[in-house]
Amino acid sequence: MALREVLKFPDKRLKEVSTPIVEITDEIRAMAQDMLDVMYDEPGIGLAAPQIGEAVRLIVVDTEWTEEGAERNPWVLINPEIVERNGKLVWTEGCLSVPDIEAEVERSESVVLRATNLEGDAVEIEASQLQAVCFQHEIDHLDGVLFIDRISRLKRNLYVQRRKKQLRRELEEA
Repeated sequence: MALREVLKFPDKRLKEVSTPIVEITDEIRAMAQDMLDVMYDEPGIGLAAPQIGEAVRLIVVDTEWTEEGAERNPWVLINPEIVERNGKLVWTEGCLSVPDIEAEVERSESVVLRATNLEGDAVEIEASQLQAVCFQHEIDHLDGVLFIDRISRLKRNLYVQRRKKQLRRELEEA
């Protein structure tokens, strides 16, 4: 089975606000498994449904997994929301949907996240450091926000220009 493609900036679907999931269906379970497969294959530590073209509030995160063969301990979170934020930190972020750039982003140092798991149970997670950053990054995707929307206008504009040139070159070569 072919893995779903990760949408890349400037795909307009990445800017859409996702709709809440009302019912956990077999389709939602299959989408979550697809997302895990894509996340581990890329490899990444988080993925939001909009990144595979699905405008629903579903994220997968595994900040403990580091490499092929390492133990996997993913969170599959439906309708996640941050209900508490504490502190500030600056973290260097990258994104599977925003290739060829990493940038420092200011985030909350710790968060409390509420969501529903695939079994339909309510979960509450207290996260800090990398896990807190990852949750904030993925929830941003659900709201149509990319991490480059949180960096300086100058850095973002430079990236956008470079990305447009890259895409033009790829089109010319095709």
